[in-house]
Amino acid sequence: MDDLRERIARSLRREREAHGISVSELARRAGVSKATVSQLESGAGNPSVETLWALGDALGVPFATLVDRPADGPTLIRAADLAAGAPQVPSADAPYSATLLSASPPGARRDLYVIRAEPGEPRRSTPHHQGTTEHVVLLSGEARIGPADAPEVLSPGDYLSYRGDAPHIFEALAPGTSAVLITELR
Repeated sequence: MDDLRERIARSLRREREAHGISVSELARRAGVSKATVSQLESGAGNPSVETLWALGDALGVPFATLVDRPADGPTLIRAADLAAGAPQVPSADAPYSATLLSASPPGARRDLYVIRAEPGEPRRSTPHHQGTTEHVVLLSGEARIGPADAPEVLSPGDYLSYRGDAPHIFEALAPGTSAVLITELR
């Protein structure tokens, strides 16, 4: 949770300053207290989904802008990490929380696929268009997925993102392997 608080603090301050508004003005526009904005910008706050949505709306940015982690290389999120308490933003109004896996960057196009694969020869993909990123959530089975030179073994519920504009593979390691694949083109 501390990493999430730090990301929110940096993102909120960056966006507020980019818009040239004070903490007081942001609080007024979002309908939250100045103390709440100050606490969030210092990394000490414990925001709800509703508060972050209000702040994002007041700044004219998506919720994801305030919580997304920057990615330079592959991003792997294990299902066990999600179950064990990955950074979540709780709702103040319902038994609900959100864990952002990946935000869509401005101007991106995303295509969504369901993949079914069986053990055997891996699917070797040549690089797609420059700027392509692939996101995979393994639904069933087990698979070796990702950059051709450093694929990861995924279990059900694991999430992996990697550059699709470099050679990559999808190799089923167990019968009945299936996944959700999202290709993103910037």
